[in-house]
Amino acid sequence: MAGFTQLFVPGPTNVPETVRQAMNMPMEDMRAPTYPTFTRGLFEDINKIFRNESGRTFIFPSSGTGAWESAITNTLNPGDRVLMARFGQFSHLWVDMAERLGLDVDVVDVEWGTGVPVEIFADRLAKDKEHRIKAVFVTQNETATGVTSDVAGVRAALDAAKHPALLYVDGVSSVGSIDFRQTEWGVDLAVSGSQKGFMLPPGLGFLSVSQKALDVAKDTTRNNRSNRCYFSFEDMIKANDTGFFPYTPAVQLLRGLRASIDLLLEEGLDNVFQRHARLAEGVRRAVAAWDLKLCAKEPKWYSDTVSAVVVPEGIDSANIVRTAFENYQTSLGGGLSKVAGKVFRIGHLGWVNEVMMCGALSAAEMTLLDCGVKVKPGSGVGAALEYYRESRQPAIAKAA
Repeated sequence: MAGFTQLFVPGPTNVPETVRQAMNMPMEDMRAPTYPTFTRGLFEDINKIFRNESGRTFIFPSSGTGAWESAITNTLNPGDRVLMARFGQFSHLWVDMAERLGLDVDVVDVEWGTGVPVEIFADRLAKDKEHRIKAVFVTQNETATGVTSDVAGVRAALDAAKHPALLYVDGVSSVGSIDFRQTEWGVDLAVSGSQKGFMLPPGLGFLSVSQKALDVAKDTTRNNRSNRCYFSFEDMIKANDTGFFPYTPAVQLLRGLRASIDLLLEEGLDNVFQRHARLAEGVRRAVAAWDLKLCAKEPKWYSDTVSAVVVPEGIDSANIVRTAFENYQTSLGGGLSKVAGKVFRIGHLGWVNEVMMCGALSAAEMTLLDCGVKVKPGSGVGAALEYYRESRQPAIAKAA
């Protein structure tokens, strides 16, 4: 078929042309004496995206899952007690990893469509007078349900209890798209990946680490009770301090990362966050105009990177995803695990603008009609474009 296949899954996301061009280069020697002139600036600037003012960020040739594993194995030992919440497929997978790595996991299960239960966390932390809980885990943005949780609220709960536990955040579908302030919020280990807000192909896992967590990792290394090799902080620090990596890095992805960070910093992180919030609100207005609901139960949970739309009874959301691809060359996200067949997902993160989102909503609206969902043609797209026009900041005319 003619034209592009449109990509509106919540990751991998669209790759800007400047980023693709940055990766379209001859292979280079990652051991060349000039290579540190490139990597040192990259290590410094990726900290700016996490707003990590005193620690350091590791770049692994992996997915975000590898960064998860690195965070756990470098700072915790088997048998350590950790506090986690499960409210979607990706928070579930993080719990699963923690259990498989031998941690003693206190899991708080809450309804899918809600997020981290800050009040329950606060109560358990306050009652943990012996400080048996060594870490608290927060999935900032649950991609399966379109839910964003309150990281700052969890930090406030830790501070109120005067609890020394480390704070871990899964920011795979939030960092670079949704407000995240590592140092200000006292986040010790923050995980992300290249294929979402960083606007790159999959293949890089990021782990931004506070100085407190780096100090803990040194103690854990001396204890030598948690097995690790490929994801070792010690190995990465030793190599990164010289501008290199302990093994072959994904050299072309690193060149793309340089370009993507430049785009984010040029736009300004606060502007990036505002753009995502505005695009997301347009999608939410479209969903309301279709007389459908989001999986997120309340506005306080709404995600600015992905909307999970609940389909009516008798409609299979997998058919909606398939029909959108086959009829309109548009990739939407399907429902996962408990919400499989019940929701479809519209990703609105990364390199996207109003016109692109109106295209995604047009494809979704036509698909809903094709699949027997009773929506008024043009209702959702009309609601979104009206909001986008009304909320648009006037362009500043350049002097001739």
